[in-house]
Amino acid sequence: MVVWNPWHGCKKISSGCENCYVYRRDMQFGKDSSIVTKTLDFDLPIKKNKKGEYKLKSQSEPVYTCMTSDFFIEDADQWREEVWNFIKIRSDLNFIIITKRIHRFLECIPEDWNNGYNNVTIYCTCENQKMADYRLPIFINVPIKHKAIIHEPMLEEINIEKYLQTGVIEQVICGGESGENARVCNYDWILNTRQQCIEYNINFYFKQTGANFVKDNKQYNVERKFQMSQANKANINYIKSSPYRQLFDRLQKSKFRSSFHLKENEKHYVLDKGMDTIRKHTEDFIAKRLAPAYIENDGKQTPMKGHPSFVAQHATACCCRGCLSKWHNIPQEIELSKEQQEYIVNVIMEWIERQMGWIIEIIDILWKLIYNPIECLLNSYDNIGGNIWRL
Repeated sequence: MVVWNPWHGCKKISSGCENCYVYRRDMQFGKDSSIVTKTLDFDLPIKKNKKGEYKLKSQSEPVYTCMTSDFFIEDADQWREEVWNFIKIRSDLNFIIITKRIHRFLECIPEDWNNGYNNVTIYCTCENQKMADYRLPIFINVPIKHKAIIHEPMLEEINIEKYLQTGVIEQVICGGESGENARVCNYDWILNTRQQCIEYNINFYFKQTGANFVKDNKQYNVERKFQMSQANKANINYIKSSPYRQLFDRLQKSKFRSSFHLKENEKHYVLDKGMDTIRKHTEDFIAKRLAPAYIENDGKQTPMKGHPSFVAQHATACCCRGCLSKWHNIPQEIELSKEQQEYIVNVIMEWIERQMGWIIEIIDILWKLIYNPIECLLNSYDNIGGNIWRL
């Protein structure tokens, strides 16, 4: 997990900023959060060790950028071009940028942006209907390859259906407000947004309850250390339907297929190499070991271990032509077409992605570290802390 803050400090611009966690934290140290300054980590992505290697290794998990400021704040205009260059140089990393200043986006992009950098995801924050209807019409029309929406702090019910139906939004995240003066977050608002996401088959994540949470007309004062775990216990996160959903349901019912899982060393291998590299390896394995019409050792060509893709092949019944015929209705003794090979690779990669399951966990830990790093280290977020969902 990596957080990169090239600059620190921000200026409040809407109601969602009223109880900003950065201001609360800086206040403890007598620091003025409205003053924007460069940090010592300004060039973190391109820093190198004594061997001339990047300190920040290529990885699958994203780099959360400008978490104590806004990437598009006016005060950072003089530094942003250099930061864009760092992002372009490190095309092997995926950067997440969260902003309330999408109205400045076109003023702040580099000349070679075109339709966006493939390694950048922009999250647009909308805390209420007014901000959704101001920011999202801009957001859906600017050139960004990966777009997501955040309702946090969520201050009221928000209808974003007309923006979701454009098909350009990849994920929506909801969460309540933390801190002593936290405003109410109503569970009904969360469920309403979730239903909108389900209707348009868009990923949904309920990140945290906030400190002042209402469910079934009952108000709960939730301690900071339990706000994320309580949201997790709601069990309402939604992953958009996969074209392979029925296949995975069938595989799960097989005692043999469902017995396969990635071990910790295999997961570390995926993180170290990155999903793009794993996909290339998989494409090569399939082309050489499965694609030919006649395979002398069919049924034995895929090792049981040695690469995450091998494990995935057995788990998804993509390990030999016999299993492909039985589980995927792909005939034996004919050469696999490019389309069939792509299908097999996609199935294998989806299984690996499901096994990794790092996105939600990383977001959870990230925000805990930002809000209260000491408690994050001292407390497990699996502690019960009471359970809203039993009441």
